[in-house]
Amino acid sequence: MSTPSLTSSAAAAGATQATATREITLSQAIREALAEELRRDPRVFVIGEDVAEAGTPFKVLSGLVEEFGKTRIVDSPISEAGITGIGVGAAMTGMRPVVDIMFGDFLGIVMDQIANQAAKVHYMSGGKLKVPMVIRTTLGATRRSAAQHSQSLHAWVSHIPGLKVALPSTPYDAKGLLKSAIRDENPVVIFEDKMMYTLKGPVPEEEYTIPFGVADVKRVGEDITLVATSSMVQVALAAAEQLASLGLSAEVIDPRTTYPLDKDALINSAIKTSRAIVIDEGYERYGVTAEFAAVIAEGAFYYLDAPVRRMGAMDVPVPFSPVLEDLTVPTPEGVTELAKTLCGRV
Repeated sequence: MSTPSLTSSAAAAGATQATATREITLSQAIREALAEELRRDPRVFVIGEDVAEAGTPFKVLSGLVEEFGKTRIVDSPISEAGITGIGVGAAMTGMRPVVDIMFGDFLGIVMDQIANQAAKVHYMSGGKLKVPMVIRTTLGATRRSAAQHSQSLHAWVSHIPGLKVALPSTPYDAKGLLKSAIRDENPVVIFEDKMMYTLKGPVPEEEYTIPFGVADVKRVGEDITLVATSSMVQVALAAAEQLASLGLSAEVIDPRTTYPLDKDALINSAIKTSRAIVIDEGYERYGVTAEFAAVIAEGAFYYLDAPVRRMGAMDVPVPFSPVLEDLTVPTPEGVTELAKTLCGRV
């Protein structure tokens, strides 16, 4: 179970009697990962706004300051650029900071530190310096948080050479990917969907990590491939259930990391099923869906029976109105209808 290359679905399905596996929330899985890494490596520390006593607005880090103290769970002033700069400098001088950026919408404030400093230092120093830093942040709409706190901007950092980007979709993946991120020698940005913190799933009690660049087959299928990220994995799985009732078998692929990207997994699944839909909560234009669709179209072109289709967030600022906000992101019903069209079941 602790083999690094084990996928999350295999781990969940293959739990043995010798391994204790609990059902815990995604929030608890993240907290466990941080606590284990803080105990394992004294160089690890967390810095961010309201991360100590408050445990972040989402209460993900609750209790960590009581165990590790304020020198390792560090409340910062409201300066995302400042704390990210502290993280870059600390990482360059031997520490392993985990920088908490409360909302992914604030990435614009820290982009210089991430894209021009953290991502470039190793290259510009001729390999003499490295930045083993983690940026923890959020994505996801439908929380009624309006346009400045509801965006999914993971495509921004996925575009930058020198950065690794992870998007967990289950508690198992959240723990394993975060532990791998903290141990990585490169800067990693990890996005957690703020609507998924209460999602429960099986997580082993024993030590494990998940390697970057290894996609997970969340559901095996034969008729159509659904490639989905973060919360959209749950949307794809729900759509796959609906399609199964119609006699269509959907394969659900979770890349888990947008960089490094497991291109072979996407291509091989599309070759097998001959049809593919890519689903992501980021804006559709110039986004993750375009990259994934291009990978599939180029690698599986001669095997496709239909064009690769994309489903992303609508190209509008996320509305505050609940009725309008819910229309801006993909739904299981929307995925099902598009899959039926591609499979000739309209």
